[in-house]
Amino acid sequence: MSATESGALPETVEIYDTTLRDGAQLEGISLTVDDKLRIAEQLDRLGVHYIEGGWPGANPKDVEFFQRAATELDLEHSKLVAFGSTRRVGGDVEDDVTLGNLLDAGTDVVCIVGKCSAYHVTEALRTGKDEGVAMVADSVRFLKSHGRTVFFDAEHFFDGYADDPEFSLRVLTGAAEAGADCLVLCDTNGGTLPGEVTEIMQATCKKLPEAEIGIHTHNDAGMGVANSVVAVEHGAVQVQGTFNGYGERCGNANLCGVIPNLQLKLGCSWNGQDNLGDLTEFSRFLSETANVYHDHRQAYVGESAFAHKGGVHIDAMYKSPSSYEHCDPAVVGNQRRYLLSEQSGGATVAGKLEDAKLDHLIPGIDKRHPSVMDLLQRVKQLEHEVERDEGLAGAGGRLDVHAVIALAALLQLLPLVRRELVQA
Repeated sequence: MSATESGALPETVEIYDTTLRDGAQLEGISLTVDDKLRIAEQLDRLGVHYIEGGWPGANPKDVEFFQRAATELDLEHSKLVAFGSTRRVGGDVEDDVTLGNLLDAGTDVVCIVGKCSAYHVTEALRTGKDEGVAMVADSVRFLKSHGRTVFFDAEHFFDGYADDPEFSLRVLTGAAEAGADCLVLCDTNGGTLPGEVTEIMQATCKKLPEAEIGIHTHNDAGMGVANSVVAVEHGAVQVQGTFNGYGERCGNANLCGVIPNLQLKLGCSWNGQDNLGDLTEFSRFLSETANVYHDHRQAYVGESAFAHKGGVHIDAMYKSPSSYEHCDPAVVGNQRRYLLSEQSGGATVAGKLEDAKLDHLIPGIDKRHPSVMDLLQRVKQLEHEVERDEGLAGAGGRLDVHAVIALAALLQLLPLVRRELVQA
């Protein structure tokens, strides 16, 4: 019995990356063909199952990408995917330009998007429901007849199901009967909540127990990762998303969060599970290549993901790291940091002395040592003074407050150590 058939957690989940297409729709990003090829190489190294390269025929860049990929990309772990849409309203698959471009791209795997919402079929496409179903089924059948693995992205599925579940399931059934290898349920507008995903996943798996179900979510309500994980918990065997959560509007489900959640929290395997420790490095490589500031607050891979500032937290962390961390940062290639600030306690200062290899100069030093308490009070006073002066300087004189504090504290550290040595 498959995971979809039982609605149970699958042992293995396929990771489908769409950073090169959906991710490139993020405001402020423009990837060159060379950028896309470099990113694809690193995605293969990381071990994602599928790399969606773009929409062949949509623009000269994607045409060139697939042409060059055929000779310049030597993928060892991943499969390249060409993306497109169903045939036109009232059109014939045999002379449909988009479907022809998908075949010309030369990939073994293709993914087509089709309307799975009655509202979008009647209002956006201006056609009838029967034609909406036929557009999907005809396109899948045509691509399968040419030997392709076909994934169907059911656009607006969750919103469409909420409005007209019978039609949305009709479209999926048509795609399945035409031979689609995976039916990917899309939360295109990104507004569905996890409880709704659970309910709709259960109904879909019950209706199509033998179909492979995937999930494609957007983050407009901040639920991209959560909805992806919930879908897997209820039988989805493929997750589509982007790294760093790039994508139109608020972005797609962030695979930097999805992947470790599936592997570490749910125990699901994926093609690159042995490379989880490379996740942070890849995330930062992607930001650099895309020329986008790396989000330091990202779960798992952000610079602040394992940064601790509160004195109570840090004191506990020195005793037991699990007290304020949900996983070992090294597992995802990140590192733990303790920040020195007015929020610090003595444990932070003592720890900084130890990290600087200066603790041996003051035998028996701990968080209650007089020199530690003295330095701690100086740090707190420094932050107050710097922030006060920063406020007087106005917006044009903004300072990196904590960098100034850390430097000032370091400069005051050596005299304290010398004093301890003289007293000893």
